[in-house]
Amino acid sequence: MSIPHLLVHDHNDNVGVVVVEGLKAGTSMMAVVTADNSTFEIEAKADIPIGHKVALKDLEAGDTAMKYGEDIGRFVAKVGRGEHVHVHNLKTKRW
Repeated sequence: MSIPHLLVHDHNDNVGVVVVEGLKAGTSMMAVVTADNSTFEIEAKADIPIGHKVALKDLEAGDTAMKYGEDIGRFVAKVGRGEHVHVHNLKTKRW
């Protein structure tokens, strides 16, 4: 079995978390869904630091970000599948 690049907690999540150092654009990432240990592959569209999020599907500004099966914020810009999700395109709904 390969070492995962990305962890996804729930099948309803639309972002996953990079768990390796030095992830480069073009990498075919092996993702593990921790709810049931299923796997899938997704291509990284950018260099993404460890601990940062990746969009699992194409998302529009105004869409809700789902992680751990929970609402973690609102996208403020369009994000494509495999792209870096961070403060430049995701904001909290708290304020």
